[in-house]
Formats: sequence, structure tokens, C-alpha cells
Amino acid sequence: MSGKFSVAVLGAGLAGLSAAYTLTKAKKRVVVIEKASQVGGLSRTVVHNGFRFDLGGHRFFTKNPEIEEIVKNLLSNELVLSKRSSKIFMRGKYFDYPLKPVNALLGLGMRESAKIVMDYSRERLRSKRRIVSLEDWVVANFGRELFNIFFKEYSEKVWGISCDRISAEWVAQRIRGLSLSVAIKDALLRINHRRPATLIREFLYPEKGIGRLAERLMEEVAPNPVLLGCRVKRLTHANGRILSVTAQNCDSEITVEADSYISSIPFTSLVKMLSPEPPEDVLRAASRLRFRDTIIVAIMVNKPRVTSLSWIYIPEKKIPFGRIHEPNNWSEAMSPRGKTSLVAEYFCFSGEKLWNMSDAELAQITAEHLEELGFVKEKEVIDACVVRVPNAYPLLEVGYRRHYEVILDYLSRFENLQLVGRTGMFRYHNMDHAMETGIKAARNILGERHDLLTVNCTAEYIEEVR
Repeated sequence: MSGKFSVAVLGAGLAGLSAAYTLTKAKKRVVVIEKASQVGGLSRTVVHNGFRFDLGGHRFFTKNPEIEEIVKNLLSNELVLSKRSSKIFMRGKYFDYPLKPVNALLGLGMRESAKIVMDYSRERLRSKRRIVSLEDWVVANFGRELFNIFFKEYSEKVWGISCDRISAEWVAQRIRGLSLSVAIKDALLRINHRRPATLIREFLYPEKGIGRLAERLMEEVAPNPVLLGCRVKRLTHANGRILSVTAQNCDSEITVEADSYISSIPFTSLVKMLSPEPPEDVLRAASRLRFRDTIIVAIMVNKPRVTSLSWIYIPEKKIPFGRIHEPNNWSEAMSPRGKTSLVAEYFCFSGEKLWNMSDAELAQITAEHLEELGFVKEKEVIDACVVRVPNAYPLLEVGYRRHYEVILDYLSRFENLQLVGRTGMFRYHNMDHAMETGIKAARNILGERHDLLTVNCTAEYIEEVR
């Protein structure tokens, strides 16, 4: 298929589909190009032999009333209200997640708790250090002892690099506003002030999985085409404008021309698709930025429920996966009656030993470790499904920003190109942030003026409840 469109949207995740949805409402001729056979990107739901599971479990939460209204209108009676209950499981015990330091202290015992508090007190007496890395931030706010127990192993398992190489930009955004002293005051002194971050107790969830949100957006984009199974190969440009995009499907190449382009495909991949190719310094910068990949292993279980939790975080490195969730606790429609599933997330880089394991090997080691942890018995496991997800999380390494800005500066020179979404912007956006970037990019094409880089830059944590 070839043709001329008002807008070509690259990628059918929530950001790209939200852009296409907004433009379709404005009667624009839009085409969406997606390499996968299913819409949704990281926010899709896999269906396997009657079981449904998300790629890691994605709850919808937003402080943006417009985004919330769009989601409610799209899904209406499909939404259910789910309770949030997440725990850290280590040393054979459960601890609150997000980490509540007082709960952690009580769970660790008096001797270790006293050591943590003394260590934190010493840290507070030291002269203030420059906060560069995740390690700097956590040690400054919790002390080194608590950092070593709760943060170090899990963070290094997730990101694959040492904590002194992970940028503080990431951690400050995810657990902003929380420290040991704040938590102790809240728990012990009952001081009346705004409570720290990550305190939502319930969330909206589509009955048949988060992928229903992307599916509904795609339905609303019709009759504009959403081309699935089409991998973008080349963006041709001249004189500061993108002229066309060439993509490959299973049969042939297609070329699409548009007046404007919105891209949610990986930031670093986009650079390498440009023709003529960018200057050497831009290509070099793209080679210095990385994404963290993930493998999702769903283990189907012949019993109605295993846990009562939304998520369980597993920090200890002796267990290869980092997080598990039970879809039935999000919606009972996610499994056949009388059965459930546990979904484990492995964090890795593509090409590593873990990534290259067979599906059967991954299913086996997952089931074995779930049994070791006491969640299932071998005889209860009835099926498994493995999904590999490349480019799942932008890796914000210390010093990444100088490479990021070289690429951003170059891409900003194309007057008819906008970047949206988590991978498209190399920003750690939640679902609502991704949707917001897509909607605002569409509105820029319609004549408004929005700076997409200001999305998700609020000074307070996204899930903070006042």
C-alpha cells in the first residue's frame, strides 16, 4: 500500500494510537505503522489458551482529568476497580512496597534496625554530597545500610549495571519525596503534613486486560488504516523535512508520504533509519544509549488463586526474575474459572544467555523458582507462555544526557517530526504520560503549541495522594 496522508504515525503503542485517535477526531487522514502483529506495545495483553496476561501488569492511574475521561469513555463498562497491594519478598518475609522504612525496620529485627538508624544518622551529619547516581540519592535519603538491604540488589537486577552508574534522574522520579526521616515522623510522631509518594490504594483496570485500551483506540482510529506487521526501514528526508517512510511487511515494501510524522519507535533506532544518514556524532551518541529488555514468563496454575497481591518484588539475585504478578487479582476474567496464572518478569539485554534460552527452559526455571519460593507445586503447573520484549525501559545511565541531547538537537531540526511515548522520547513515561504526549503532538499538528518535553516533569511523584 502506498499513498499520501496528512500524518504518518510510527508505532501503535498508547502514544502513537492516542495521536492517531486525536487526529481522526479532527477528520485528518492518518496512517499508523506498527511492526508487531498486535497493537499496544508494552501495554498489550497476551491471550494464551484461555488465559490473559499483560507484559508485566499495567495499572492505569492519572492525575490528568482529560486523560482519565478519555479512558473512561473508551472502556466505559469494561473497567473494574482493583485493589492495590504490593509487597517485597525477601529473606522469606514480606515487606511493604513501596518501601515503608518503619515496616522494614520492624521486619528486620531490633539489632539490624538499630544499625540502620545509626547509619542513617551518621549519613545526615555528613556534609551534603552531589547527587549523581541512584546510589547517591538512596544513601542520602535512607542511609547505606538500608540501601544495601533493599535497593542495591533489586536495582542492579533490573538495570544490569551497578547502582553508581544509574542516573539519579530515574530514582528521584520513581520514589520522589520519601526518606527515612519523613517515614519515621509519619509513623511514630504522627506529624500532620502531606504524606510521601506512592500511596494510591486502588486503580482502574479493563476487565480483559490493559491491552483493551489500545484495542479500543485502534477501533476509534478506523477507517484510517493501522498497518500491523510492518517494520519501518527508512525515513527519507531533505531540507529539514521528512519526505516519506518506507516499511517492510511480509509481502513487500510500502512507501508512505505524509505532511507530518509522529514517531514512538525507539529513539536510537529512529536515528539509524534516516536517509541520508545523520552526522557521525549523532550516530555515535545513539550507540551510547541503551534500552533494557525484558522477558515475560506466564505460568498457568490449576487452582483459583495463589496470592492476594497485585505485585511481588523479588530483590535477591539468587532468584533470576525481579517481579511477579497474578492477573486474577487484577480481574477475575484473566483466567478460566478455577484456574490462575503467575507472571514473572526477567530483566536482561537481548543477546545475553537468558534472552537466548528456549521457551521450555525459561518456563522450567520459572516454575522451579516459584516452587522454591512456596507459591506453586510442580503438579499444579498446567501450561506456560513466554514473550520477549525488546526496548522495554530506557536505561538512564550516569552521563546519558549528553548523548541524549545530541540526538534530540539533531531530530528537532526536522520541522514535521515529533517524538512521543516512552521509547520514542527515551523518557520513563507511565501510560498516561505516553498518551498525553501523543495527544499533544496531534494538537500541535492541528495548530496548538505544546512542548512535549514538559510532560512528566512535575515536582511531585505521579502516584502521590494528598
